Amino acid sequence: MSDEQTRVQEFFTARAADWDTRFPDDGPAYAAAVAELGLRAGDRVLDAGCGTGRALPPLRAAVGPSGVVVGADLTPAMLREAVRAGRDRDGALLLADVAALPLRPRSLDAVFGAGLISHLPSPAENLRELARVVRPGGVLALFHPIGRAALAARHGRPLTPDDLRAEPNLRPLLAGSGWRLTSYTDEDARFLALAVREG
Repeated sequence: MSDEQTRVQEFFTARAADWDTRFPDDGPAYAAAVAELGLRAGDRVLDAGCGTGRALPPLRAAVGPSGVVVGADLTPAMLREAVRAGRDRDGALLLADVAALPLRPRSLDAVFGAGLISHLPSPAENLRELARVVRPGGVLALFHPIGRAALAARHGRPLTPDDLRAEPNLRPLLAGSGWRLTSYTDEDARFLALAVREG
């Protein structure tokens, strides 16, 4: 495992047990973001970096019993919390790094990534890996339940122009990784960038 993977695992392992209690009111924001993916019954969707699986229930509701929902995370402790919360009933949980997914090319209709992009060690390469497993025309949602400015304030740091999630940075990053940005929202209540798989 790389130093960056170890750092991410250590960060989330230390926070896994109380993760959901720290953010108890995020459910409606997750459900609203999932709704914007435009999923249909029978679709196949990945929650990349699923953590405790908070997106799995709305993803399952969107694709129905005939759909496929997979939650992948690098941190075993987060997946244990997802099981403890019963969210493994809404999707298959997979201990995996989004940098090397054990999934077939073009096997998915969509990817949902909550709070994901700031934890990617090689964003361009990692977004290309997400593109690999999504069919052309499939959708990527990069989501956070609060916007960039509110998140920076929560962490006591200024909002900087080199933030990957700033639209002038994110648009070319996605374009170089096989995605076309189609929608961008950054407000206090949420961050949501939607992109379509090119090709």
